[in-house]
Parts: sequence; C-alpha cells; structure tokens
Amino acid sequence: MGTPSATRDPMSCPTPHPSATGDPIPSPQTLIIVSGTPIQAPCKCPSAPRITAVWRSHPRAPLSSTPGFFCELGGDHAPWINHAPVPGATPTRRSHAPSAPCGSSRLPGPLGGACSSRSLSPSLRAVLCCSVTSLPGGAEARVHPAGSAMSSESSKKRKPKETQTLLWRVSTKLEDPSGICMVPSNPPDVRYYSEESEVDLRDPIKDYELYRETCQELQRLMAEIQELKSRGIKENASEIDERRVQSCVHFMTLKKLNRLAHIRLKKGRDQTHEAKQKVDAYHLQLQNLLYEVMHLQKEITKCLEFKSKHEEIELVSLEEFYKEAPPEISRPAITLTEPHQQTLARLDWELEQRKRLAEKYKECLTSKEKILKEIEVKKEYLSSLQPRLNSIMQASLPVQEYLFMPFDQAHKQYETARHLPPPLYVLFVQASAYGQACDKKLVVAIEGSVEEAKALYKPPEDSQDDESDSDAEEEQTTKRRRPTLGVQLDDKRKEMLKRHPLSVTLDLKCKDDNMLHLTFHYLMNLNVMTVKAKVTTAVEMTTAISAGDLLSPDSLLNCLYPGDHGRKTPNPANQFQFDKVGILTLSDYVTELGHPYVWVQKLGGLHFPKDQPQHTVAADNSLSASHMELTVKLLRSRLQSRLALHKQFASLEHGVVPVSSECQQLFPTKIVSRLVKWTAIPYEDYAELPYTKDVIEAGLAEDTHLYYMALIERGTAKLQAAVVLNPGYSTLPPVFSLCLNWKGERNSSNDDNIRAMESEVNVYYKELWGPKPGYQLLTNQLQRLCMVLDVYLETEPHDPSVEGPKEFPQEKMCLRLVRGPLRLKPFKFNYPQGFFSHR
Repeated sequence: MGTPSATRDPMSCPTPHPSATGDPIPSPQTLIIVSGTPIQAPCKCPSAPRITAVWRSHPRAPLSSTPGFFCELGGDHAPWINHAPVPGATPTRRSHAPSAPCGSSRLPGPLGGACSSRSLSPSLRAVLCCSVTSLPGGAEARVHPAGSAMSSESSKKRKPKETQTLLWRVSTKLEDPSGICMVPSNPPDVRYYSEESEVDLRDPIKDYELYRETCQELQRLMAEIQELKSRGIKENASEIDERRVQSCVHFMTLKKLNRLAHIRLKKGRDQTHEAKQKVDAYHLQLQNLLYEVMHLQKEITKCLEFKSKHEEIELVSLEEFYKEAPPEISRPAITLTEPHQQTLARLDWELEQRKRLAEKYKECLTSKEKILKEIEVKKEYLSSLQPRLNSIMQASLPVQEYLFMPFDQAHKQYETARHLPPPLYVLFVQASAYGQACDKKLVVAIEGSVEEAKALYKPPEDSQDDESDSDAEEEQTTKRRRPTLGVQLDDKRKEMLKRHPLSVTLDLKCKDDNMLHLTFHYLMNLNVMTVKAKVTTAVEMTTAISAGDLLSPDSLLNCLYPGDHGRKTPNPANQFQFDKVGILTLSDYVTELGHPYVWVQKLGGLHFPKDQPQHTVAADNSLSASHMELTVKLLRSRLQSRLALHKQFASLEHGVVPVSSECQQLFPTKIVSRLVKWTAIPYEDYAELPYTKDVIEAGLAEDTHLYYMALIERGTAKLQAAVVLNPGYSTLPPVFSLCLNWKGERNSSNDDNIRAMESEVNVYYKELWGPKPGYQLLTNQLQRLCMVLDVYLETEPHDPSVEGPKEFPQEKMCLRLVRGPLRLKPFKFNYPQGFFSHR
C-alpha cells in the first residue's frame, strides 16, 4: 500500500500531511457525530482534529458486514485523504486503489456509491474503508439511521422504525505510520441509543430555543466569513476555515433538531390516529345503540297507537254506567278490578241502550207523520188567506201614504233584494238598518231589471233543433265570417267587465236639502264593487270656473280615506284576469264602470288581504256594519266642504275674500292688499314653479290634489301664492308657497321673512279654523296673507337714494319693526289691542 504523499492530488490537497513532511503533529481532537450532534472527545490519532463516524445499512445489521468510513477534519494543517483497507477486514465491495487521487474518488458504502469527495467542503475530506468486520474494544463510534447519512433516493426508500446508535469506548491509541486512522475490533460494550426515546425526554421549547440560537449563530458566522472574504487578506484563510467548521457543526445540530421535529410530528399523528380510531369505535357503538333505541321506540309507538273498533264509540261515563246499568251487566265486583271486563260490560250496556233508542225512534216516526198531516191542513188554510190579505193591503194604501208608512213599497224592495248579489245585498241590508236606526235622511233603494237578474241564475235550457233548423244554421254559418282577434278580445273584455243588472242607490241629504246620490254596482267576474257619485243642490249655484273639479264625479270622492284613490282594483286576482284579455289597468274604464274604492268594498262586506290571499272572498255583514257609520259621516262632510268651497271660489274669482263675522277678530280693520286673481292650475304647471320644489319633495303635493294660483297686489308689489288643496279639506289644511315680485324676486329660499309669511298660513293654520267644521279655513288663510303682506311692505326701510315719499307708509302699529339676526318682521296680530308683535 502506498503512502499518502504518493497518492495526493495537488488540485484538491495542496498541503502535505504532517507525517510526510516531518513536522510535529499537534495534539488531536476527535469530534464524534451522535445522530448529527457534534460531541468533542479526546483522541490519540496522529492527525489534525477529525470527525469519526461509522454507519450501518440497517440498525439491526451486524457490524461485520456493514461497510463504513470515517472522516478527518483538518484544522491548522491542510486536509489530506488516503484510502486503505482495514487490516483484518473482509471486503464486501471492491475497494478503490490506494493511489487514487484525492479529489476524484467515488465513495462506496452506505452513501449508495453516489457520494464523491468533491461534494464535501475544502476542509472536509473522507477516507473510505471498504468493509469493517469488527471494531476494537476501546473505540467509540456512532451508528446513524439509514436515512441520515445516505443519499436522498435511499432515504426515501428506507425509513427505519427506530433510530439507534452504538457507542464504543476508545481506550487504545490508534496510530499508523502511513497516517491512516484505524478502527479497532471486538467491541466489549454495546449500548443502544434511541432518538425516539430522547424525544420524550427533551423539551420542545428548549429545542426551539436551541434552533433559534443555532440559526443566529449561523447568521453570525456567515456574516463573519463574508466580512473576512471581503477584506481579501490571505492570513484570514485559517479563520475562515475555522468558522466553516463551526458552521458545519451548527448544520449538524439543525439536522438533529429536524429529525427530532419529524419524530415528534410522527408521534403526534400516530396519537391522533389512535384517538380518532377510538372515537370512531365509540361513535359506531353509539349509532348502534341509537338505532336500537329508535327501533324500540317505533315498536312502543305502534303498540300505543293501536286502536280497536270500540274506541271509536263514544261510551257513557263510568259514573253513569254504574249508576244506570243493571247489576247483571255492570258486575261491579269484577269490573272494578279488571279494566278488560269493565270495557266489555260497558259495550254490552251500550248495545242495550241502542236497542231501546231504536224502538223509540220508530215511535217518533209515527208521531212525525201525524204532525205532517196537521201541517198540510194548516197550509191549505193559510194559502186561502193570502188573497184576502192582498185585498186588505191594497185597500190600506191611502192610509200608508197619509201616515208616511210605505209598508207595501218596503215589501217590494225586500222581494227584489233576494236577487241581489251577496255584496250588494249586504250593502242594502246594512244601509237600510243604519238609515232606520241612526239617519232618517239616508234613503236606500234598488234599481235595475229584476227579470235580467233572475235570468242569470236560471240553468240553460237544452235546445232540440229539428232538421229544418239545423239546415238553416248551416246556411248561416257558411255565410257568416269568423270574427277577428281584435273583435274577440273586445268581446272578452266586455264579458270581463260585465255588471250585475241590479244596483243599490244611496241618497245622502244635508240640512240645506243638498243631496249626494251614490250608485253602487257589482262587477260579477271581477268580484269588486264600484260607485258613481252625483250632487244635486237645492238652489242653483253660481258657476265658478275654478270650481269645476270640486263637484266632479272623478274627484268628489277621491281620498275619502287616506291613500284611497280608486284607480286600481283592490282585488289582487284581477290583474291575472286582465292579462288574459289585454287590459292594462282598470283606470281606463272607471268613467263607465265607476271607481272601485276600498271603502266601497268594505261597505259590501268584501275584504282582500294582501299578506294572506284567500281563494274565495265572501261578503261579511260585520265588516260592512263596522264601516257604515264613519263612511256616511265622511261622505256628508265631504259634500258640505265641497259646496262651501264652491261658494267661496265664486267670490274669490271676483277678488273678494269672504270672511265670516265670527272670524273678523282675527284681522285688523284695515287691510290694503287685495286679491286680484284666483285660478285653477294643473299639477304640471305647479311642479314647474321654482318655489314649490320643497312642497313636492316633502310629499305634500300629489297628482290627486287640487292646485290653484292666487295673486295679491299692493302698489308695485305682487305676491304670487301657489295653493295645494288636499281632497280631505278642511281636516287637512291647504299648503301655500309664496313668491314676492318687488325690487326683485323674493321667495322662501332667499328671504327669511317670506318663509315667516308662509309659516303664518301653513304652520299656524289652527288659529284660522274659525267655527266648526272649519270650512272658512281657506279664505281666512288668504285674508291673513293680505295682512302679512301689508306688514312686510310697511316695515321695509326707506331707500334714501329714491326721492319722494315712502311708497308704503306704515299704517300698522308694531312694537318692534325687526328682531333677531334674521331681522324678522312682526306678523302676529294681537286682538283686541290691535298691534303686531313677533312670535
């Protein structure tokens, strides 16, 4: 075998071994790898500090057949490599030649033959022993798991269940003239070391702290190596090698911690798997028990729900049974203790009772036949009495007319009412009852053709046509053309909107003999009621242009209840019926049919809930009775308020604001401003005015309201007032929006006093209601508007740039002309003092 100097590679090992040069060998130090953790121990090897390790292919494999190798780590001396077989060893693989160059040898053994000395760092070289048959008793080595020092491919294939390490004590001095470290044989002591056992003893937190410290130390060493290399001084090579060695040791520590972490993870997974298996077993057992419980519960329920035929029979109570039943049937001595015998005895007593009742039933039938014969005799007598009564009623007609007791007319009305549809019948009955009890001025009547109403309920007669009729029909059908689709739709629409031949009329009379005539119709296919209104006055009223919509049938009853416009059908099912015949909305036909107000449906006892739709809606007498009184009062109040407005509008169109004597105290004696114009305007014109946007945005102006424009003048000042009249006047006050044209255009958006003037008529309207029911509210508001315009103009400061006297001299007595940062004027009139003050 050659010497190390003869096989040295000058490219990979530039420095000769100390034994070859004759230099003194420093005291060595052996680093032993224990599962990747470096442990320093004294060694007698004649070389630099080195790492000695022995691997086996399997933890249980004998050492005699395990290939191995040991490594030397050079310190101050240059690293060297030599290959030599161990004396006395039996090779299991072909060894490399002793003279092989250091940098090009392929390392056989546990690395799978794929490890090269070039893969190690410049400071770390390996010397491979082809085989190891035995170890000396004094040597100390470590056996690593197959996956720790093997290649990645072999580590994937072989994962031992347990990691073990063999320890040998080194007691002899290993020296060789060639400088090769030899491994002694025959180990006396063999102790096993398990990493899995070490995991249980080690603290994971301390391992984590060790991991952090190792990483920090590695960072520090790498930074120092980087700094030393950046200096470029050759003397720093030894320091760099020393730090590299320390870094390798730290890397071994990290590998050790990594293996421990994987072992902990594997143990945690195994424990979790075992716990899941136990839980699954318990859960399966629980499911089996629950299934058994459910099965038993079903069987118990079946037994409890078993019903016998006798349970359907309603038996007498036990008290009546023992009280009325004879002893031979009841047998108290037996039945009181045995429920089964008691049930049998009760059934026997039931049978006995039914036999007795059957006999009694036969007796009752015979008595019934006798009574029926007596009834027939009395009917014949009453039928002969009817002609005599008719003659008596006919003779008493003059007496009925004289005493205002139209019994005959009422009788005919009730005979006709039998042919009314249910909603109209309910309306007729409830309105007649309310008129007789509470309102003598309410007149109820029935109009229409009774014969047509009778024909609606007659079954169609079967027509039997002879041959001649059939021939004539065939000739007519050949000449007759088929109707077009448009004609068919028109016919369907007419049929859909068909009214009942009979209708109910209500005449509401007021104190001044004015009358509201209401006609109620019933749409049979839509199942809704409609109403038409007409006003009859006792005295011919003065025609007013602006009062055209007040008594119009389309707006007279509008919003009698809030939100009830009468434009849509209250029955949700009608919309689907309209879709079939091409009707978009019922509002296109209200002029002909009438308005389907909600209060009209309630008077007929019809209610269509939206949240809970019903298949059939029946007329309810209680619903009609609950709404009858309030609706009649609202109708009479609406008629009186519209007639009062009609009279007021006639005066307003002539520039006169009528103020009643009861309301004279609300205004001063002299008011200079005058109303010069009062006209009705459409909703579109009102919406286009710039000073009415706030009213529209607040929802106080809708297309169902009435709109008017008033013009008040004094001198060069002109005040325009846009008025919104709610259909519920005078319960709901009119709303005024003002615009003053004087030295510019002034409204509530640019003048605080204009806003205060609007407040005087819109906010403090309760002061202007006057005597009940408050039909003078609108004219009082207009009069106050003239009053506050005088105050506004008279309290305006005089412009010194204008020559001549003040245009509007102050005639009203005011305590203070203006007040506050807004400089508001005194618009409140104090009676009877007669001065104006601030609110």
